[in-house]
Amino acid sequence: MGDSVAYAWIVDALEETWRTIDGVVRPQAPLAYDAMTPCPGWSVRDVLSHLLGFEQVLNGATPPRFQGEYPPYVQNDIGRLNEAFVQANRDRPGIDVLNSFVRATQESLARLRALAGDDWDRVGWSPEGERPYHRFQETRVLDSWIHLQDIRDALLEPADDHGPAEEIVVNRFEAALPFVVGKKVGAPDGFTMQLNLGGRAGRTITLAVADGRCRPVSALVTPPTLEMSTPVALFWRRAAGRISADAFLGASATDVRGDHASARAFAQALRVMI
Repeated sequence: MGDSVAYAWIVDALEETWRTIDGVVRPQAPLAYDAMTPCPGWSVRDVLSHLLGFEQVLNGATPPRFQGEYPPYVQNDIGRLNEAFVQANRDRPGIDVLNSFVRATQESLARLRALAGDDWDRVGWSPEGERPYHRFQETRVLDSWIHLQDIRDALLEPADDHGPAEEIVVNRFEAALPFVVGKKVGAPDGFTMQLNLGGRAGRTITLAVADGRCRPVSALVTPPTLEMSTPVALFWRRAAGRISADAFLGASATDVRGDHASARAFAQALRVMI
């Protein structure tokens, strides 16, 4: 049986992230809602609309229907759903969208805090396919925290949002690395990698490919085929698709030792966020 207390930190991460979004956006002038974010075609208002719409649907609302032709950056079912949320709010004053976002997220937090432990373990729909509900809510943290950074970038107000949400984001991207190296890059047996992430959420990650599979290992007994060092902020920005592979590799804070061809392949494959 599940334990709802065990998942309280996920709810805390959502609450902190959503509260920070409100705190960043609320003091802004009306025109700030039109500032374009790193998400193709989306303004600050549109990012809020996306987050708002998802929480409204999770709280029982019927999704809006999109009218017209989808923009070229919409390429899958989740993108089509997101664009319907955005379209539904595009003509509303930004402050109204923000107020709706606050109300919806407060409702979500109350619903999540009332869940029984077994509800957190129940497998169901998520953007990643069938997953336990706690995994789905971790994905909501990931999505919300990355979009908080998108909003900060659009408003030219970057900041270090350290806390449980950042830990979830970096942990999720770290967990994807065996897939990135083993499947997307297709590194051969015998390939090893050490990734040194600097910063508050930094860590050293070591990977090895054997029997056609890439796995994390506790340590390497010989120098790695590829060693890369980079700030954790550049790591998550590339994994989230917010910077290009060239920007990731070309940053002065990124250092590559060993196989440079593998480093480029890794940088290109590192984007894992849909």
